[in-house]
Amino acid sequence: MKSQFDLSNYPLWTALVTPFDANHRVDYDTLAQLVNEQQQANNGILILGSTGEGLALDKDEQRAIVEYVSALAPTVPLMVAVGGFNLTEQLAWIEFCNSLAIDAYLLGSPVYAKPGDVGQTQWFDALLSKAQKPCMLYNVPGRSAVSITPQVLKNLQHHDNFWAIKEASGDITTFEAFRNAAPHIAIYSGDDGLMPYFAQAGAAGLVSVAANAWPEQTAEFVRRSLAGTFPNLFTTWTSAVNSLFSVANPIPVKVLMHAQGKLATPHLRPPLTHLELPCKQALHYANNSILSWN
Repeated sequence: MKSQFDLSNYPLWTALVTPFDANHRVDYDTLAQLVNEQQQANNGILILGSTGEGLALDKDEQRAIVEYVSALAPTVPLMVAVGGFNLTEQLAWIEFCNSLAIDAYLLGSPVYAKPGDVGQTQWFDALLSKAQKPCMLYNVPGRSAVSITPQVLKNLQHHDNFWAIKEASGDITTFEAFRNAAPHIAIYSGDDGLMPYFAQAGAAGLVSVAANAWPEQTAEFVRRSLAGTFPNLFTTWTSAVNSLFSVANPIPVKVLMHAQGKLATPHLRPPLTHLELPCKQALHYANNSILSWN
């Protein structure tokens, strides 16, 4: 059940984008380069999350990506996202992934259906029972339309593989309520810009979008946030991170990575499109700002 890695040694997880070629197919050569870049920065890697457009990929593509990345045998831990609304399909997905060389799961709230505490408890209980690796729950009401409550954490904390929660509601009060409800569960910020605040409240780390574009710099940003001894950490990063969320994620970060030369195309899967972001000036300014930051 345990990962081959000590996950507590990885305070930064990059929610990796899924690169596409000019024909809108998965670009595996670029994917390998992105994995290598993250492992060079010693960042944990999350694939097929919302930043990775996991729900816009078909089942064959999802399987192929997990098989491909796990076969690369990265020198950092690999987490795979579990998300959707069909429990039978998600259990089958976990069963498939259990046989591969992965280290953790990100368990998303069921989207669209908006279950309450009982329904959420049953959902996560089933997923946790099937998973054979440490699991991070994902509270992201802006995408799932439902919030995980502190009661749900209390109901689930008996699971040995319930390792962490990614808190992406943007509410420090929710963060503190989670910490009180399940004090032994690690809490990771799901918002890059809030990492310094969450660190002061006891966060274990960050699951990041920005680290796609700036892997080394974001790792240093997290280190300084957790150290708590660097004043004025917010200004540069808040402005830069805001540029990555001017329209729906991961549109801006893919546009930026294409400008950086990291992606062959800025293409996304419908309904998202890079054409949503005609003006790139803020991204270029943010890129220059972060690359010169120290």
